[in-house]
Formats: sequence, structure tokens, C-alpha cells
Amino acid sequence: MNTPSNTQSVTRYAWFVLALLAPVALLNYMDRQMLAAMKYSLMGDVIGLDSEAKWGLLPAVFKWTYALLSPLGGYIADRFSKKHVIVLSLFIWSAVTWATGHAQTFEQLMWSRGIMGVSEAFYIPAALALIADYHTGHTRSRAVGIHQMAIYMGVMIGGFSGYAADSPVLGWRFAFDGAGIVGVVYAIPLFFLLKNAPRDNSVAQSEKPSAKHALVELATNKYFIMMVLYFTLPALAGWVIKDWMPAILKHQFDIGQGKAGVSAALFVNIASLVGAVAGGILADRWMRRTDRGRIYISAIGMCCIIPALFGVGNAGVLAVAIVFLMLFGIGWGFFDCNNMPILCQIVRPGLRATGYGVMNMVSISCGGFADWGFGIMRDRGVPINLIFTAFASVCVLSAAIVLLIKPDRRLLK
Repeated sequence: MNTPSNTQSVTRYAWFVLALLAPVALLNYMDRQMLAAMKYSLMGDVIGLDSEAKWGLLPAVFKWTYALLSPLGGYIADRFSKKHVIVLSLFIWSAVTWATGHAQTFEQLMWSRGIMGVSEAFYIPAALALIADYHTGHTRSRAVGIHQMAIYMGVMIGGFSGYAADSPVLGWRFAFDGAGIVGVVYAIPLFFLLKNAPRDNSVAQSEKPSAKHALVELATNKYFIMMVLYFTLPALAGWVIKDWMPAILKHQFDIGQGKAGVSAALFVNIASLVGAVAGGILADRWMRRTDRGRIYISAIGMCCIIPALFGVGNAGVLAVAIVFLMLFGIGWGFFDCNNMPILCQIVRPGLRATGYGVMNMVSISCGGFADWGFGIMRDRGVPINLIFTAFASVCVLSAAIVLLIKPDRRLLK
């Protein structure tokens, strides 16, 4: 039985967990964004990287391997130890980040992105489930939002790597070397400081089903299926914005690689950061009035994303494009900070990481096809405004789906 002092200690450590995971989340997305921000330097230096379709294949390969193994990563985290999954994932992907800076050919670069996808697939499901384990009251959306803030900061920092790539002193290889070394080093103290939540030791073995039973339970939960669709549809546009926007802005407005990288990553992620914090606070407060509070805040975020996508695709001036990217960022923050909390309302604790892994699998694999398809469409001259209008239309369907999800009152806490 927990005493008041023990409860307070767990509560304090719950916030310490966020402090420990924030640098990991930052590195996770910084490593991904650097590739997009340094596109032209890599295409000019890596042998065989000579078309837009090949460039689109690099993030696609990452996403396909990431997606394929996300359910496995989530299941292992649920079944065994979230802590060990997180630390090992950080160590391996950081080592691969360092190796990416030494790739000489397109094939080597593609292999490095694929291996990175394997290692990173294990982090997000385990990390968000661990946060949800610690934050069981009216702090869950806020806590996830703070974690997502670190992700946005990582994307912003990664956006500045275009300047490093343009520098005759540094170059794109230096950026990958530095990020990789930092991650490998940080994995050491993280191993000793991070702990699994106390609930992990008290969950009955019967609540940790076999992989087959876990997948059957999720597949027969209609609200989980709806959550997968809701999570996936906006990601088609979201991944294209993350992976292609620096190149889009450079081409559309004839600006330098450094400015394009910053314009594509800085403002939208500042807005996402604000949206994640505000969305988390509002969702937690709304939950005191209705068990659909998080669903409503997430739907409001989607209603921001829809006009933002249409505006980005039709902007004729860089400043206007940035304004619409910021609107997208606010909506994405509202959406992003509530996905795991909504999942916790429809899936029991022993399947949270597995469920999020399945969501990642579907969402990111579709995102990989979106990246690859976008490259093919660019090679064939399909107008940007037509592509982004289609993305906006898909998000209308997504907003309708989330409003149909009904929380399970037995899981509300």
C-alpha cells in the first residue's frame, strides 16, 4: 500500500522521467530532420543519389523499417522492460547516426536509414507508454505534450543543420558525427537513472498477453481501428512537410539551403511546441468536465490543420507560407499531445505500447509511400497546390473519425 510520502515521491519522479526522456526525444527527431535540411549537400556528395525519386526513397526506407518493427518494439516494451527498450534504442540509433556521416554511396546511405528505422521503432511506443504509466491523473496530456515539445525542438535544431552543411569548415558529415556521439554518451547515464513505473511490477502476467492475443484484442476493438485511421490520415501530409518542406521552399521561393531549412523547421515547430503545451493543458482541464475532453481538443487541432495545408500549397510568398505552416504546427501540437492519452481511454494499460506501435506501423508505412510518391509526382511536374489540397481533404475525414470514438469509462483515470 502506498503511503502519502511514497505517492509524492512517485509523482516527483514522474516529472523527472520527462526530464530524462526529453533529450532522447530531441535527438530522435533531430537526427531525422538533418537529412531533409541537408538534402542538396548530400545529393552533391553521395555517389548515386541523383534523382528526386531516389531522395524520396531514403525517408521511405526509414519509415518502412520503422513501421514494420514498431508493433514488435511496443510489444517487447509492454511484455518486458520499457526502460531497457528506450536505452538500447537510443544507443543503437545514435551509433547508426554517426555511421550515416561516413556513407559514400546511395546504397550505403539507404542501408543506414533502414537500420536507423529498426532502432528508432522501439523508442516512441515505449517512451509514451512509460509516461502514461507515471501520469495517471489529470496530467497525462500535459506530460505527453511536454515530451512532444522536445521532439519539435529536435526538428528545429535539425533544421539549422543546413547551415552546417553549407559551411566549408563543417559540412554535412560533421553534423551526423556530432549527433551520433552525443546520443551514445547520453545512453550511459540514462541507463542508471531511468526506472520502470511501479505498476510494471504489479501487473499480473495474465494482463500481458501473447503477441497473438494482443493483436487479436486490438484488431477486434473498433475504437482502436478508428484511432489507427485518425492517427494515419494526417500523417500523410505531416511526413511530407517534415521531409520535403525545406526542398519545397527552396524551389518555390529561390532561397538558400540554410534559409529554407530554418524556414521549414523553425516556425512550424515553435507553433507545434506552443500547441502541444496549450493542447495538453486544455485537454486535461476539459477532461474534468467530460471524458471526451481530449477527443474534442484533438479534433480542434485537426480543424486547424485542414486550412493550413490548403494555404501552404497555394502560398505565393514565403511569409504567407510560413504563417500557414505555423497554423499547421498549432493544430499538429493539439493532435500530437492527445494521441497516447486518447489511446489510454480505449486500450488497457498492458497493451498501450503495443497499440501505439501498431498505430506507428500503419501511419509511418503510409507516410513512407507519401514521401516516395511525392518525389515521383515532383519528377512528373504535378503542381504543389494540387497535392496539398488533396492532403487537406483527407484530414477532413480524419476529423470526423475522431469524434466517433467513445472512451471506455473503465479506463478513465
